[in-house]
Amino acid sequence: METTSKDKRFTAELEKNIAIIRRELGDSIDLVKRNIFFLGNRQVSSVLFYIDGLASVEHVEKVIDAMMFEGNEFIKRNQLLISDLQTLIEQHVLMNTSFSMIEEVEKALIAILSGDSILFVDGCQKAFHIQTKGWDTRSVDEPQTEQVVRGSRDGFTENIRTNTALVRRRIRDPELRLETMSIGLRTRTDVNIAYINGIVKKGLVDEVKKRLNRIQIDGILESGYIEEMIADSPFSPFTTIMSTERPDKVASALLEGRVAIFVDNTPFVLVVPTYFWQFLQASDDYYMGFMAGSFFRIIRYIAFIISLTLTSIYVMLVSFHQEMIPTPLALTIASGREIVPFPVLLEALLMEITFELMREAGLRMPKPVGQAVSIVGSLVIGQAAVQAGIVSPFMVIVVAVTGISSFAIPNYSASYSIRLIRFPLLIASGTLGLLGFSVMFTLLAIHALSIRSFGESYLAPATPFQPNDQKDTLIRFPWWGMKKRPQLADGDTIKLGSHQKPKPPNKVKDPIEKNKDNQSESGGEENQKEEDKSNMESRDNSDITGLRRWKKKTGDNKGAKRKE
Repeated sequence: METTSKDKRFTAELEKNIAIIRRELGDSIDLVKRNIFFLGNRQVSSVLFYIDGLASVEHVEKVIDAMMFEGNEFIKRNQLLISDLQTLIEQHVLMNTSFSMIEEVEKALIAILSGDSILFVDGCQKAFHIQTKGWDTRSVDEPQTEQVVRGSRDGFTENIRTNTALVRRRIRDPELRLETMSIGLRTRTDVNIAYINGIVKKGLVDEVKKRLNRIQIDGILESGYIEEMIADSPFSPFTTIMSTERPDKVASALLEGRVAIFVDNTPFVLVVPTYFWQFLQASDDYYMGFMAGSFFRIIRYIAFIISLTLTSIYVMLVSFHQEMIPTPLALTIASGREIVPFPVLLEALLMEITFELMREAGLRMPKPVGQAVSIVGSLVIGQAAVQAGIVSPFMVIVVAVTGISSFAIPNYSASYSIRLIRFPLLIASGTLGLLGFSVMFTLLAIHALSIRSFGESYLAPATPFQPNDQKDTLIRFPWWGMKKRPQLADGDTIKLGSHQKPKPPNKVKDPIEKNKDNQSESGGEENQKEEDKSNMESRDNSDITGLRRWKKKTGDNKGAKRKE
């Protein structure tokens, strides 16, 4: 039986180890082999393997400098014995580098292909696994799909370690756990699972690991691969796993007891489990006042209903239930459809498909050109179609309002799910009228009630009804009113201390006002003294007979005599 690379181990002979690496990795042009002669006079030979472009040149040069110069000088200066090369290199040569010892060929190959370096020393049976990752990455930038007016401007990148660091910077809790695994037989993509111990629900982390370990595929190039393979309802048009590129959103989900899945080479992080209502919530809702946040959240719910049902209701009323339309409005619609040769359903499908084509064209084209194509194309095609009599003006308005409403949904995954659901609802309404609309809408509602997201009801906390979680569903209560975490959390469910509602302080006089009051009081006393003095003088002046002056004078004389 042939031995695989998983079972192979290195030997103490340098040439055999080099042959193993060459046989496994071939003669790839980016595989670099550096010969290093150690301990002067070429007494000991060593070889360093790394991938050009994945390993940092600075780190590699630092290792070579330690082997050829710093280590040699230190050993010669201290006259160290070289009988045990491995211990000598570990303790006195590679002191300033991060390394570990490995002897399995499979681990060495993964390390080299991940950007690290492998050092073989003649006479050492184990290889030195040295951390030298340093490929070029995109810098942290503002997310493109989830922009906010108020909030952080940093977003995830394609580097998994940068992404986990962005979350670590927000949650400095020792209970925040990060576990790693590798998925993909050929790509060996790094996948990290993040959760907060003591808050996450028991069994949820094990379920996530179970589903991830079940994946057997040759390559994972984006988190969408994993999202599609771990979903509870693979044939559902609804998105049951949230993907986001905002670190604050992931941090908030972890604090609620959810699990985040980081995938290398993609800026999109998966969050499980996910409720339907989360797709209509934006980060701005929590950064502005609760009244403004609740108002704009309600606006998004209205936009969701309009985006899903407006075109279907219009087609249903115009085709089958004209009596339900007010007479002036019905006459306006009829006058606009006089020269339109198509039925209402075909007209609506034509406009919806055209709108989707323009949206897709604007998305795929370069950004400056794409925006111009979307705006100009919509104006020109809409105006030309109305003038040519292909569609009615009212249909253009309905489709435009529907499309604009779909843009108000903050999550892109939920947006295209609603766009998919809109077409069967439109066809049912155009063929069976109110009956078709009611039946299709009921089927969609039953389907949404039946699906789960990692065991949790997709429409929770509406069904099953959870009173405490209603504070952050349709509207958002103020922060001091949301004391407990969602029902999803386990263990530490209290997130807010008691008596957090702000209260106005007792009325305290300002120091300036106090000084004014003191001055007024002192001024009042002086005025009183002056008033008393003036009263006395007036009394003296009114003493016509001179009796009071005489008594006062004799009294003063008596007092003087007593003193004498």
